[in-house]
Amino acid sequence: MKIAFDYQIFSQQGYGGISRYYNKLAVEFSNLSEDISIFAGVHRNHYLSSLPDGLVSGYKLSKYPPKTGKLFLLGNQYLTEYQMKLWKPDLIHETYYANYIPSLKGVPRVTTVYDMIHELYPKDFKKKDIITQRKRNACKRADHIISISHNTKNDLIEFFEIPPEKISVIHLGYDTFTLPKVDSIYSNSSKPFLLFVGPRAGYKNFNSFLEAISQSKKLIEGFDIIAFGGGILSSDEQSLIHSLGFKKNQVRQVGGEDSVLASLYQEAIAFVYPSLYEGFGIPPLEAMACQCPVISSNTSSMPEVVGEAGEYFDPKEIKSIMLAIEKVVFSPNCIQDLKAKGLERIKDFSWQKCAQETLKVYEKIVN
Repeated sequence: MKIAFDYQIFSQQGYGGISRYYNKLAVEFSNLSEDISIFAGVHRNHYLSSLPDGLVSGYKLSKYPPKTGKLFLLGNQYLTEYQMKLWKPDLIHETYYANYIPSLKGVPRVTTVYDMIHELYPKDFKKKDIITQRKRNACKRADHIISISHNTKNDLIEFFEIPPEKISVIHLGYDTFTLPKVDSIYSNSSKPFLLFVGPRAGYKNFNSFLEAISQSKKLIEGFDIIAFGGGILSSDEQSLIHSLGFKKNQVRQVGGEDSVLASLYQEAIAFVYPSLYEGFGIPPLEAMACQCPVISSNTSSMPEVVGEAGEYFDPKEIKSIMLAIEKVVFSPNCIQDLKAKGLERIKDFSWQKCAQETLKVYEKIVN
């Protein structure tokens, strides 16, 4: 089967979870000897350079010139559809939500929906945000839709009234880190720390996490907080941290490569995931793989991913967050139990399994 990934997400992301997803699928398809080609056009994605020779058709720029993103998207649309006509794929997997009518007729199309954040939390986005309409159009023209969780599938049915039989749920895999053999990279701190990973604004609920720690004398006196990724702490965040009674440098932001994140997972007393909503949620699986206990929201897809390998809380209730964290971090038995359950839970998720299930969807649509 000749499988084509289109240009969309690779034109829009230098790094990011969605383009990483397609990169991982391409690797697995290649390992399974499938005929896969990524028609990336003039792109700016860093993951594609790591793929085996022959999988990518395109040219990488370090970045687009200012205010030319839409121009490159339009140019890539015409360029890559011309290239695909010559290649004659059996199936096209649209990698995001383009607002166009494809000129390549008669070739089955699949699209993946990752979450329904724009529909559930419209106030977190600009008033002129058009993702919802583009997503609706992409779902309408697709022959089949892949949803990365049952929760997202249910949201798709509710918001877009898509027939359930048109949607297949395929869980994502997670990246296995090469765990570094290092002494604590934060050995200068006398306190253990709680770990937060990723963006912090809006529905990610970082501020409620901070407030929950501040309301427990045992937690605020006994633990630091490290936030990995998400950019430096803003002035508003710094003001909140000060107002909640945290000491200087007790809440720190850290960036870096996967090796840094792996070290943090290994060293943290626990990983806390207070998000109000996730389409899937890979960080809990990464934490489990590094034997870091998971303390998570009980909403959206989190229970579907974490299963029995986490301690849950209501992310809208500060006291619930606080009590769940206290229950874990002050109990060596609970910590060891969550570590053991986490190692079992991650056996249900892999990129190889994700690719194999995706191929079954392709075969069904093509045949």
